[in-house]
Amino acid sequence: MDIHQNLLSGPNPTYLPENEEANRLLVEAKPAVEVAAAHPTFSLAWALLADEAWEAGRVVESYAYARTGYHRGLDALRRAGWKGHGPIPWEHEANRGFLRCLAALARAAGAIGEQEEAERCGQFLKDSSAEAYAELSK
Repeated sequence: MDIHQNLLSGPNPTYLPENEEANRLLVEAKPAVEVAAAHPTFSLAWALLADEAWEAGRVVESYAYARTGYHRGLDALRRAGWKGHGPIPWEHEANRGFLRCLAALARAAGAIGEQEEAERCGQFLKDSSAEAYAELSK
């Protein structure tokens, strides 16, 4: 029996696989740029780069990092069985990189005047995980 069975007849949640090696590098305080170079499919490294660029006032760079992590995350979600919609739980640590990239992309898109994209990404985040939306909208 599937313990994650969705009783509301919507799609089941998607849980991305862990990347233990990339996580270990971050725990060892390796720079996010080194982690992204060594593990380019690891969205959390791209989210960290997007946040670093944002905090330094490099908005376009933040947008580019967030977009890279977002697309790498979409690829990973599809490989994990995601069909283009449905929950991507924030409480699952491996999902957080993608969700953080999505929030960073919404933020940076808004800052460069891409309002439609900012709204679309914000709604996608909210639809994917209300918890992530609440946490990352602070």
